[in-house]
Amino acid sequence: MSEASGDAGRALVIGIVGAESTGKTLLVKELGRTLRERGLQVVAVPEALRLFCDREGRTPRADEQRAIAQEQTRCIAAATQRGAIVLADTTALMTAVYSEVIFGDTGLHAQALAEHARCDLTLLTALDLPWVPDGIIRDGPQVREAVDTCLRRLLQEGGVPHALVMGKGLRRQANALSCIEHLLNEPARRQKQTGPSRWRWFCDNCDDGECEQHWLTRAVSSDGAAADTSSGQADAT
Repeated sequence: MSEASGDAGRALVIGIVGAESTGKTLLVKELGRTLRERGLQVVAVPEALRLFCDREGRTPRADEQRAIAQEQTRCIAAATQRGAIVLADTTALMTAVYSEVIFGDTGLHAQALAEHARCDLTLLTALDLPWVPDGIIRDGPQVREAVDTCLRRLLQEGGVPHALVMGKGLRRQANALSCIEHLLNEPARRQKQTGPSRWRWFCDNCDDGECEQHWLTRAVSSDGAAADTSSGQADAT
């Protein structure tokens, strides 16, 4: 499996986004473990919002959202200097989503989309897992659908390609891993597509292997062979 895609030496950034309680943090942990076992250098970036809540003992105010988004982006950028693959437990895009859903503020959209566009792969975790409480960081099951709807809309508006990660337990991890493997194998696919062309026959009259002379010659040869065969059968009779 190839270790790089795109510019040589540049770390691959995989942004994992989704509503709360959809398994993002666990997915980052398990994907990181699996990829490291394969010999890849992986750096996991934790969710800046979670770190804020743990540190402050509360959820952020509306005026603190921009700084959280900037911190998430800063941590992702720093991680690209330390590993070949960066697994980001959300990006600034999720902060922009919560700013809209919770505070009705859309002012972070443009910058968040621009920063998220630097991701080489976006994995969107589906709502097929049950909601579970996690201290003060989660707003409740009633918020998940609104967050998911807003997130999907922004991804579409920003023209951001993304893969939906579904399933429970190992199936969820396997689905996400297959998307990452597809990304990692992209250089090999490109090289195969641009490799030597298949051998082609060229006729004696021109350099076009598909020309009429080629097919006419084959047709005449076939007719001649058929005539010889018929003649031989007639003589034998």
